[in-house]
Amino acid sequence: MAESDAPFDRWHKKHPKTGDVQCKCGTKKNPLYPSADHGRGLQWQARYTDPNGKPRRPMFGTWEEARDQLDKIRVALRNNSWVDPEPGKKPVGFYADEMIARRKKKRKNDNTIGNYESHLKCHIKPFAGTRPSQSLTRRDTMAFIDFLLEQPGLNEGSSVIQVYKTWRILMNYMIDADVPLPANICARIELPDVDPRVSVALSPEQVADLAAAMREVDPRLEILVWIGACAGLREGEAFGLTRQAVNWDQDLLYVKEQRQRGKSAKLKTKASYATLPVDHFLIMRLKEHLETFPQVAPVCADTERQRRARGYVPPPDEGLIVTNRLGRPLTRAAFRYHWKPAVELAGLPNETRFHDLKHFYTTRLGASGEFDPKTVQALSRHANFNETWDTYAHPPLAVQGVKVSTFGSLFEAP
Repeated sequence: MAESDAPFDRWHKKHPKTGDVQCKCGTKKNPLYPSADHGRGLQWQARYTDPNGKPRRPMFGTWEEARDQLDKIRVALRNNSWVDPEPGKKPVGFYADEMIARRKKKRKNDNTIGNYESHLKCHIKPFAGTRPSQSLTRRDTMAFIDFLLEQPGLNEGSSVIQVYKTWRILMNYMIDADVPLPANICARIELPDVDPRVSVALSPEQVADLAAAMREVDPRLEILVWIGACAGLREGEAFGLTRQAVNWDQDLLYVKEQRQRGKSAKLKTKASYATLPVDHFLIMRLKEHLETFPQVAPVCADTERQRRARGYVPPPDEGLIVTNRLGRPLTRAAFRYHWKPAVELAGLPNETRFHDLKHFYTTRLGASGEFDPKTVQALSRHANFNETWDTYAHPPLAVQGVKVSTFGSLFEAP
């Protein structure tokens, strides 16, 4: 961009032709001739070429505004601080949709994407979806927290923080997309206090009571209690355990997938993938479950006739160890419908979660005296120090040459 460049007049011809008629904008000493754009839009353009060689034509209402803009651009180009203004003009909702589309294209975790979509649709877009992205400031982030605290569906501080994390991820995505946002847009934001979630420490007797209670609530789901307590599998991992993922002769589980919303999904971390030695007690429980409960629960003759009349087709056999009564993959919502009554029937605290069975698994391995801390960490498939004692890099086989016999003695009758 040359230093002599000046604002460009869109409304008047720079080189009039013979026969052109003057317009009223000029004077006798300085006649002006109308262009095809005369009276349309803003009159003055600050014309320049950006560092990428792209012509830029921002328009202004007065010559002075266009001149001031050109002066700022000259300084920015000299200092290599020029920022493309176009990304900042797009609304926040555009970048929210683009972020989700890119995550889906890269096949990120479906459950995480679902949470982001829910936060964006229910909270972030209603708050700032139509705003030009470059107009956001740190003050807007603070106002967003206040907005969330007033939402009737967010009763806990932890829920507000989860939505805020999605907001922060979106802000970082917009910054990476060259939107001119302040660097401190999410810095030093005061968040609501959250009481830390305390794990319920279960005893062997309580685990046995929980299994018995689940047997009364829904016998098909009792095996999940044993899978969580004796193998430390997370909820989705237990839903996704298949017959082919069990080495029945060597007492091993191949943990390689989970189920989310009934569909196969990647595991939580790389450390979650493992060939996991388990107690023979669990293998026996798995065999009993498969012998007792077929994939599709049997129905009476009348129901069977009604099914045939409707053209009912049984779901495909995916090899899952645990399914619902119709033979389909179990979902979190369906399981929790039975989990809470079982917890209440077993006399356990209301805040007892399925993940507390994994906590029971880890603590019992550590208390058994049979394994060193690193082995306990490997068996628990924890990825960082906060979960166990040290950072763990998971090998192809979770622990070489280890046999686990910790849990059979806890639950088998003497």
